[in-house]
Amino acid sequence: MIVRQKKKYSSSRIHSVLHPWVSEWFKRTFDDFTEAQKYAIMDIHMGRNVLVSSPTGSGKTLTAFLSIISELTTLADRGELEDSVYCIYISPLKALDNDIERNLEEPLQGIREIAEEEGRDLEIRKAVRTGDTSSYERSRMLKNPPHILITTPETLSILLVAPKFREKLSTVRYVIVDEIHSLADNKRGVHLSLSLERLQHLVGNFTRIGLSATVHPLERVAKFLVGYSYGNERDCIIVDVSYLKELDIELICPVDDIVAADPEEIGNALYDILHDLIMEHRTTLIFTNTRSGTESVVYNLKSRFPESYTDENIMAHHSSLSREIRLETEEKLKRGELKAVVSSTSLELGIDIGYIDLVVLLSSPKSVSRALQRIGRSGHQLHEKSKGRIVVVDRDDLVECSLILKNAVEGKIDSIRVPENCLDVLAQHIYGMAIENPLGH
Repeated sequence: MIVRQKKKYSSSRIHSVLHPWVSEWFKRTFDDFTEAQKYAIMDIHMGRNVLVSSPTGSGKTLTAFLSIISELTTLADRGELEDSVYCIYISPLKALDNDIERNLEEPLQGIREIAEEEGRDLEIRKAVRTGDTSSYERSRMLKNPPHILITTPETLSILLVAPKFREKLSTVRYVIVDEIHSLADNKRGVHLSLSLERLQHLVGNFTRIGLSATVHPLERVAKFLVGYSYGNERDCIIVDVSYLKELDIELICPVDDIVAADPEEIGNALYDILHDLIMEHRTTLIFTNTRSGTESVVYNLKSRFPESYTDENIMAHHSSLSREIRLETEEKLKRGELKAVVSSTSLELGIDIGYIDLVVLLSSPKSVSRALQRIGRSGHQLHEKSKGRIVVVDRDDLVECSLILKNAVEGKIDSIRVPENCLDVLAQHIYGMAIENPLGH
């Protein structure tokens, strides 16, 4: 049964179920639990499936991890923590995986130090396993597996057919699916659903935790998260503390008559407007819809305004770039060293990129939810206004973006559609299962 959470727990009640070291770390670090945490942590602690929908900056990630870290701390304190995987964190982007690993280091290190104050050793390991992971790191994971495995849907399916690593998954109790809305509406999500069912067959029941930003309807996403067991829908609790952040959105047409203007005139006006917007703000995040478009915008800004842009203050970010360049861009953003960063889609999800005071969308983002997701990257604090500008490049863009802007302001979010009957994905998994364990005729 899919139900909405109506019960909010008190801070004292939540602290009472956390391991004392975890509770102490939280008290030293935060003033209080967020709304999402007060509604969700207790149910995760009790092993219930939970979908959490709340805005950027509302502590979704810690909501998912706090009970899990507490449980791992309890096992370690008793000397019962085995050398195997207890939690799998899945995200749609490798960049988000790397970001989560860095963000997990703070609570794990803080709790470790509190344990040391009491004369105890505490080692809870976490590691990233993606296509970027070196063969050396992979072999090291086999010898010393992480208790928290951070990965992508594609890598999880590969691990399920890797005989040596499959053994390390036998203790899995929790699976977190971050940015679940970006997976549910495409075949990557179908692929993940089948992998989770295969994991369920391998280890038995585990707690499923979904994290999502703006999406509609939540019940559909919850069903996607938990799936069915022998034809019966699994239970899930929806924690919805989402609300529309205060928005400052405008649509900009670079010329007076976009129908009559030629491409060169539109291009010149477009870059003049972009330059002015960037100069008026501290850090601007620009979204294009393609990798080639991302590189083109960076090149044109540098060549047209060489006195303002260098390799030091403007960078591109997309999945075709090397891991080192992506990480360098993310780190420079966090340190406030970039005047502008141009991205295809890779920075629209929950990567911690520090303070952004303006988001510019070049051309249509194709949906209201994606527009809100991208513009929500500006205004780092939870209740801070999100500022976005949508710059159109042709007549079709103007019509489409005008409608998206109207719906965004009115809070009308497009409905998510979960693909059905994807036989190509099913065939791929059947082949993988046959490799993993040859089936009888």
